[in-house]
Amino acid sequence: MVQGIGNCLGALNGTHIKIRIPTIDKPRYRTRKGDIVTNMLGVCTPNMHFVYVFPSWEGSIADGRVLQDAISRRHGLKFPYGCYYLVDAGYTNCGGFLTPFRGQRYHLNEWRQGYQPSTPEEFFNMKHAPVCNVIKRCFGLLKLRWGILRSPSFYPMRVHNRIIIACCLHHNFIRTYMSLDLIEAELGKGLPSNVIDDDEPNIVNIHPSDAWATWRMELANQMFDEWQASRN
Repeated sequence: MVQGIGNCLGALNGTHIKIRIPTIDKPRYRTRKGDIVTNMLGVCTPNMHFVYVFPSWEGSIADGRVLQDAISRRHGLKFPYGCYYLVDAGYTNCGGFLTPFRGQRYHLNEWRQGYQPSTPEEFFNMKHAPVCNVIKRCFGLLKLRWGILRSPSFYPMRVHNRIIIACCLHHNFIRTYMSLDLIEAELGKGLPSNVIDDDEPNIVNIHPSDAWATWRMELANQMFDEWQASRN
């Protein structure tokens, strides 16, 4: 299958959720900022529905390792070749996971005050950032809606992980059936959803790929050329 813009399934990222654990386990769950957290991997569609949640890794573990574990599990994250998720620069640019270009403008606040991209890489990053940000909006909704995700609870680790998953399921239910969500209104509206074919072979590794890097550059050039042509 040939990759294309329409083959984007959504976005994924990790977020930290504070927990309470026995003192002996704290070093493994301590972040560089000193917080004791679990590193939750969240995957969502462009319309902000969670399709996969993996909350059990220690906070000291890098996001990339959590992702590798998630796609390696028997009942883990599955999606077919030719489709991909948008991820930030903390992940590897490889088959199934499309990162922005490093060393280029990327964050949304860098595009304010009327700055216009001058290279294909900058234009690609400008378009990548708001779409990839959908997963952060999902995390924001979760933590605004449920206070138990903003401060450590006294539940055992296993129970707390189930609470995280339950909050994500309720998030999906609310987005499906609530016509007006005041919390969501503060964060912006969602984007159209995509459909995937579950019968396709699934991606099982996240090793760097020259072919994927080449395709990203070709996509950036195509997007930049079309944008420049539209301005003439």
